[in-house]
Amino acid sequence: MIVNAHDLLGLADGAALHCAGGLPDWWRPYSPLARWLVLRRAPTQDGLLPVGLRGWQRGQRQAAWVDCRALTAIICPEQLAASQPWRRWPATSLAIQALAQLAPRLNAAGLQWGPTGSVGFALASGLPVVRASSDLDVLIRLTAPPDEQQKRCLQQCLADSPVRLDVQIDTGRGGFALREWLAAPGRVLLKTAQGPLLLADPWQQQ
Repeated sequence: MIVNAHDLLGLADGAALHCAGGLPDWWRPYSPLARWLVLRRAPTQDGLLPVGLRGWQRGQRQAAWVDCRALTAIICPEQLAASQPWRRWPATSLAIQALAQLAPRLNAAGLQWGPTGSVGFALASGLPVVRASSDLDVLIRLTAPPDEQQKRCLQQCLADSPVRLDVQIDTGRGGFALREWLAAPGRVLLKTAQGPLLLADPWQQQ
């Protein structure tokens, strides 16, 4: 089984979840939210995958681990970009509207990408977790620095977005924030499964 950080995971049985100190009080095994997890960027623990749980409220987030044998589905951000489920989504969220505007630009730039965060979770699960104030989170996979045309495209996308656009670049080794890299090239925090690394070049030693 190949899974990557930010993948959405379908869960068959909440009993397969493990959480230090027990599951949070707000987590309900019968809630539709309990059937979906987000893969975290962290090491496995005793063969269990690191995942994130979410509740209906903004502050309801919890790190946990799950037995992969209890998973029923794996949906990666790129699958969402390819199937474009936002076309069937009610046009009531600025974040969803922003995604519809962003998608053709990223595709035209030849980038491998997909929505994450609350928008990605909603599109994968069909659950109404996107709020009027939600940001748009996007993952872009780049195993080498973007070329100048792609870099200009990304800069313009950040400037033009009608909502806060948070772009995470995944190098294959870890992930970093696009805004941080553009603002301070030569000093970037790369988040890896083994912990954060402060690097001059986030693609070094790929």
